[in-house]
Amino acid sequence: MRVVAGDRKGMPLKAMPGNNTRPTTDKVKESIFNMIGPFFDGGIALDLFAGSGGLGLECLSRGMERVVFVEKDRKAYSIVKENVAKCRYEEEAEVFCNDAARAVKALIKRDIVFDVVLFDPPYHKAEYYDLVRVLIDHGKVDPKGVIMCEHATDVTLPDAYGAFVCTRRETYGGVVVSIYRVAEEEGE
Repeated sequence: MRVVAGDRKGMPLKAMPGNNTRPTTDKVKESIFNMIGPFFDGGIALDLFAGSGGLGLECLSRGMERVVFVEKDRKAYSIVKENVAKCRYEEEAEVFCNDAARAVKALIKRDIVFDVVLFDPPYHKAEYYDLVRVLIDHGKVDPKGVIMCEHATDVTLPDAYGAFVCTRRETYGGVVVSIYRVAEEEGE
């Protein structure tokens, strides 16, 4: 596992041993960023189920100003911190060891709006996708932003979360990537 593109291209990342987390493969990661925007001109991202931090670190490498990483598993949290330090992004990263639902409750109280939201929860916990709506309902996702949900093929996500509509859905083996954006008005 490595950073695929940008400032830290090729940087190897430590992965969590065992089956508790499932790192996004480099191939899928590259496809995700081809869909959501290969490079960024600043902005803030949320990597809500960070695992080893690969998706959030990819955002930083590709030009995001800041990323908030949330990971519940203590060992995985330590690996996120280790990977952030290895990539020299300590100043640009906030790393929290917390349950996703609690983290979202804390984030909605902060003066922060995300340009990119990355959702890759444990596949057997489909209820976590409800947190997408909570973030949107509390104005925590910029209307020009993008939401990426990675999920198993047997998990069906809605066609829309409020104004955010699924604009693209791609399958990679047993993994589906669903991209949500606010639909543009006719003539824009």
